[in-house]
Amino acid sequence: MSGRMGAHRKKQETGTFSIVAMDPETREWGVAVASRILDCGYVVVRVKPEVGAVATQGQVNARLGPLVLDLLAAGRTAQETLAEALASDSGSDVRQLGIVDRLGNAVSHTGSESLEWAGHLTAEHVSVQGNVIAGPRVISMMLDAFRECRGEFPERLLSALEVGEREGGDRRGRQSAALVVARRMGGYEGTDDRLVDIRVPDHAEPITELRRLYELWKYAYLAPAYLRLANEGNDGAEIFRQRVRGLVASALDERHDTAEIYNTLAWHLAMRQEYPEEALQAARRAHELAPDDPNIMDTLAEACFSAGDARQAVLYEEEALRREPGNEFFRRQLARFRNWDSS
Repeated sequence: MSGRMGAHRKKQETGTFSIVAMDPETREWGVAVASRILDCGYVVVRVKPEVGAVATQGQVNARLGPLVLDLLAAGRTAQETLAEALASDSGSDVRQLGIVDRLGNAVSHTGSESLEWAGHLTAEHVSVQGNVIAGPRVISMMLDAFRECRGEFPERLLSALEVGEREGGDRRGRQSAALVVARRMGGYEGTDDRLVDIRVPDHAEPITELRRLYELWKYAYLAPAYLRLANEGNDGAEIFRQRVRGLVASALDERHDTAEIYNTLAWHLAMRQEYPEEALQAARRAHELAPDDPNIMDTLAEACFSAGDARQAVLYEEEALRREPGNEFFRRQLARFRNWDSS
């Protein structure tokens, strides 16, 4: 791939398929992408909440992604932005772009000299595009999957990418994938906008690995972010609560074999005193999977306390402290639970 390339330069087979979209209910913008190149997320993806998202692929001009976001931020529509970006680029016939703006308007461009098979589809709030892919079903089935999926927005993007892979994906093979979703103040503890930022730069099965990582991410970071956004009185608070309920239900239904998934989810729910019964179920599941882990015992104690059972919280915290007698946090937890139990 090159930084700036005209049509006269040698074309390389750098196949990529991607989906760019927004969720108007939660004000999230995102891109999911896979390709037979190293770290396609680094090359392809640009997202900025309340501005838009863009995938730049084909024979990439790396300046187009930032230019698109600048134009969108200046108030241009997706269509106006695409026209200006292409007009600035002497090699537009070998480029491919998908853009969704702040209002959800979606446009895409597939240059006339893009390597086959290449094409795109757009609908309200979403653009799907691919080049050097197995055929048109890759993008048509991706679009259908995104529109039919009823999960959280990042799940819809990832599900579409998985469908594209099942339909043949990049006909040259697999190497990297990425899932990037931004929402204003959606990042860790509201300190930035990165709601989801998962990149698999080099892997034999990158989309499978992306799925594995997302299954961890959504309980460690996404569910807590949605809880915080709901509790901070943001627009769409009830939508965020619905998303949290969906994530909690899926965690309890799916029977993961990783204790940390349940431990992390239980801790965040218990600390925010949300869904106490579900928090207790998740904490017990984690304890079943790792019965000797004192940190998981501490989470179970917190979940019991959140559910109104201070006496049981004391018992679990005592056991955690017995296993780690020097842990000052456990000691403070135990004192808190005992004080409540005796009051």
